[in-house]
Amino acid sequence: MKPTSVKWHTGTTRSALSQKVLFHVPKVVILSPHFPPATLAGVHRARHMAKYLPAYGWEPIIIRADEAHYTEKLDPELAKLVPQTVRQIRTSAFPATIARKFGVGDIGLRAYLPFKQVLAQVIPSERPDIVFITGSPYYPFLLTHWIKQTFDIPVVLDLQDPWVSAEGALRPKLSKGGLSHLLSKVLEPMAIKHARFVTSVSDRQNDEMAERYPWLNRLAMAAIPIGGDPEDFDALRVNPPQCPIVRLDHTRINLSYVGTFLPKAGPLVSTLFKALSQFRERAPDLANKLLLNFVGTSNQPNGGGTHLIRPLAAAAGVQDLVNEVPQRVPFLEALSILANSNGLMMIGSDEPHYTASKIYPGLMSATPFLSMFHAASSAHKILTEAGGGFPHSFNSVDELPSLQKSLAYVFERFATGQINVAPPNPAAYEDYTAKHVAGSFADVFNRVIS
Repeated sequence: MKPTSVKWHTGTTRSALSQKVLFHVPKVVILSPHFPPATLAGVHRARHMAKYLPAYGWEPIIIRADEAHYTEKLDPELAKLVPQTVRQIRTSAFPATIARKFGVGDIGLRAYLPFKQVLAQVIPSERPDIVFITGSPYYPFLLTHWIKQTFDIPVVLDLQDPWVSAEGALRPKLSKGGLSHLLSKVLEPMAIKHARFVTSVSDRQNDEMAERYPWLNRLAMAAIPIGGDPEDFDALRVNPPQCPIVRLDHTRINLSYVGTFLPKAGPLVSTLFKALSQFRERAPDLANKLLLNFVGTSNQPNGGGTHLIRPLAAAAGVQDLVNEVPQRVPFLEALSILANSNGLMMIGSDEPHYTASKIYPGLMSATPFLSMFHAASSAHKILTEAGGGFPHSFNSVDELPSLQKSLAYVFERFATGQINVAPPNPAAYEDYTAKHVAGSFADVFNRVIS
């Protein structure tokens, strides 16, 4: 493997940056093994921070593997959402074709030494105030001790998903997943104990880490959501994906649900279909204008044969008004469906503790919605306060039949174009916007360097 050389990819000249001598602009080196045009979920943490940290006085420098070394499907359109002014350093990586013969595909391992080589060049030349490493993949976290010992600058680690997970603990010990879990139990504390600060996406995840490691300073931890960028939806309305897996039928009125179908959502979806059946009995011509799209219900990239919604639609006699695509679609296509549908279906489960985080992309899209959540769910409270749609709630599954009349009325309003709802109040999802998330990280960085 050739030695890694530093390549700057930026729309801002170094000479222009060097003119910032009147005041100190703190810098953060963000090591994100995957970055657009990679389409994995983990790229958005660094993408959002790279775009919005400058608004809070921080200059980000991205270190990432060159996309030539990614093995997943790439999306050049996603890369266009990264401002050209963002400074990116692309590294080499051990070829996947060779590494996979030894059972290694993780870019965090294949690019580990190139990441270290680039950091050894960038830190002395750029003199950053902080190094921020986000994962998964997690193996680059092990650079923390070396960075701290060699350069004496603080490292902030960001675990977007648990490295030591309950799911991993259930894997057979002699399986690849089981061995990976055992390895994570050894490596995670080795990395975390040298970090100045640790972030994750939830307080629960932080509590679990603090319980595993009593020596961990709970005050040096923060829960920061992934967030979403409302400006993504504006871009997708102007320039939708060119070769989507799912094409909306614009001769119909599209109501769309994007995401995994949860088993405990079955009674809610059945109620929705019974309401649609009632509406068609009363106004068949109007009802036939509707098309209910369910996309990504299996949560598998190739889950084409696993239809979970179709049997429920057939049981209610409305299968001709329902289109199910079990396959999970790429991130931008999912957002495009939210942005370009006539309405959204936000459906929870029969449990009161259903998480609210999945509703925020729908709210940011400003597309009118029909929702069904348990009355005690935070999602229902937020949707009701936000406005922009037709929220429905229930206290027990026994109450679901009583919602059918109201749901049928909402279907009629969509079919006749009589929506008449104001866009959601941005204050309802402000904490989950990419800009606010970047501001939360800026606060963490300011605390660390202070």
